Amino acid sequence: MTQTTAVKDYLLGLQSRIVAALEAVDGKSFLTDSWQRTEGGGGISRVIEEGNVFERGGVNFSHVMGKSLPPSAAANRPEIAGRQWEAMGVSLVLHPRNPYAPTAHMNVRFFNATAEGKEPVWWFGGGMDLTPYYGYEDDARHFHETCRDALAPFGADLHPRFKKWCDDYFFLKHRNEPRGVGGIFFDDFNALGFEQSFAMTKSVGDRFIDAYVPLVSRRKDQAYAERERDFQAYRRGRYVEFNLVFDRGTLFGLQSGGRTESILMSLPPIVKWRYNWTPEPGSAEAKLYTDFLIHRDWL
Repeated sequence: MTQTTAVKDYLLGLQSRIVAALEAVDGKSFLTDSWQRTEGGGGISRVIEEGNVFERGGVNFSHVMGKSLPPSAAANRPEIAGRQWEAMGVSLVLHPRNPYAPTAHMNVRFFNATAEGKEPVWWFGGGMDLTPYYGYEDDARHFHETCRDALAPFGADLHPRFKKWCDDYFFLKHRNEPRGVGGIFFDDFNALGFEQSFAMTKSVGDRFIDAYVPLVSRRKDQAYAERERDFQAYRRGRYVEFNLVFDRGTLFGLQSGGRTESILMSLPPIVKWRYNWTPEPGSAEAKLYTDFLIHRDWL
């Protein structure tokens, strides 16, 4: 079995396992939508809309390839510009309806660039992060502990590095605020050699269910009113801003001729923007900003 085949088999299995776990939480099935890309490759989108728990969610697999790299991929690695490439991954975003249940994002991916007479350039990337609308310290701690445990077998230095990378990456520079309470993020990673770098990436993907499902299960039936729904829609606007302005995966997908419906699956269905709004001092909404949308050590 080639390295590429081993990664692809793992990713397809991961997609199926995560969808099964989420269907058990929601009680409604995800639809399956397979697609092909003209330039090469394709994918499988698994999507839920208007579920019992998830207002919208998607767990996407893609495996795409091309003859020349798009600018977003070669920005940090000018030496691979113009190479043939292939990229594959599983990417998910989940937007629960209940404002007390957090939005979650996770992805794991593999990239390989080749040129005749040259060594292949490959790396893994991925991570997961949590975006609550109403903060709970226990939820944030559980999520970060699970991230730490996923990385622990591969080196004590990885979790602090990848947590900081996540804090720095999922940051809205134009708002000067984090997107959520963070998690872990890594990219261009091949430092452990193929087998161990792949094993680490699998550990991250495999722990997503443990990190997230207990949180959404705990919050999905909590009573809420229009005030909480309204704040959720306002904060979702930040999610949209980040994904469309800064997210490398979104930019890579659009620049490489990916499938727009699948790429923009990450956007929430109901969003609001307001001019210069600030939360009432001392409110639960204000607490999100003062206690949760800050870079802190949750462990």
